[in-house]
Formats: sequence, C-alpha cells, structure tokens
Amino acid sequence: MGKSMVSSNSADIFVDGKQELDPAFQELQALEGELHLRFYLPSREEFALPAVSIREVMQQEPDRITPIPNASPLLLGTINLRGQVIWVADLGRFLGNNANLNTDRAEIPVIAVEDQETLLGLAIDSLGNMEWLDTDNLQPANDVPDHIAPYVQGEWQIPANDAPSSPPQILRLLDHVALLRSARWAT
Repeated sequence: MGKSMVSSNSADIFVDGKQELDPAFQELQALEGELHLRFYLPSREEFALPAVSIREVMQQEPDRITPIPNASPLLLGTINLRGQVIWVADLGRFLGNNANLNTDRAEIPVIAVEDQETLLGLAIDSLGNMEWLDTDNLQPANDVPDHIAPYVQGEWQIPANDAPSSPPQILRLLDHVALLRSARWAT
C-alpha cells in the first residue's frame, strides 16, 4: 500500500498503512489515569474531583453570593452563573470540618459540579492543580468518619515531594454524584 495522508487539519497521519499520532497527542496518550482537580478545605485536608464532573471553576467575590433566609447552614447562598441561579455550599462544613471557611477575603474559590440537570457550587479554601491520577491505584479510604464515608470513593497515597522519608500525603477522591444527591443540603 502506498503512503497517504489525511487532510492537514487532522491530527492522525497514515504512513505505510499505519496510523501515527501527532507528537502532542502521543504525549497526552502516554498519561495514565483520568484528569482530576486537587483542592484544599480550611482544615488543609486535600481532596480531588474528576474533571469530567466539573462544569466550571471560579473565584467568587463573597458579596456576589446572596444569602437565602432559612436555608441550610451548609449553604452560603446563591450565585448567578451565566443566567442560571445555583446554590453555593460550604464543602468543608458539609464534610464535618471544624475549621471555618474564610469568607472575609476578596475571592472564594468555587467549583461548580454537575450531574444531569443538577448543578451545585462547592466553596473551598484553595485550589490545587489539575492532575492525571490513575484510578487503578485508588485504595479504600482509611480513617474516614462515618458521616462523610458515603461521599468518598477512595484515596491515593501520594509520595511527599520534600523528603523521601516523610509519610505519603493522603488525597481523597470525592463522589460528586453522592454530594449532589445528598439529603443533607435540605437540613
């Protein structure tokens, strides 16, 4: 079979009947796992959410979050996200953290997660990185309080960067669907 090439706007190239990928795509293909967003709660615990569950990540000014009277204390209020009103929840408080979310600052990081038609903003302390994490290495979560166990899918033990003798960091994966569907938001 002779050499042929598909149109120049395609990343796939056929050489001698075999498909070759553009080098940029080969690098992406070599990454293992799924893309996740790492973030921190006020307690400095680190969690992750799958990127596919995240609609948007924003820095929200506290005065743009409208408190709603008689709403659950887990909810900070509502925001307008491009014409759609969504609830913003204090994720740390929901997960039982004793450390309060600092709302006395210029901006609060909010992760908007969605499943089907349900959308919720999760207010957190600080954002981490987007990272490829291998879900095959996910382990059952240890020492997770019973009240948050339904929302944790598992954990990774991440080697400490600063000293090889340091204990590994624990990174817990949250189940965004369980968070969105929780009856606790109404209490």
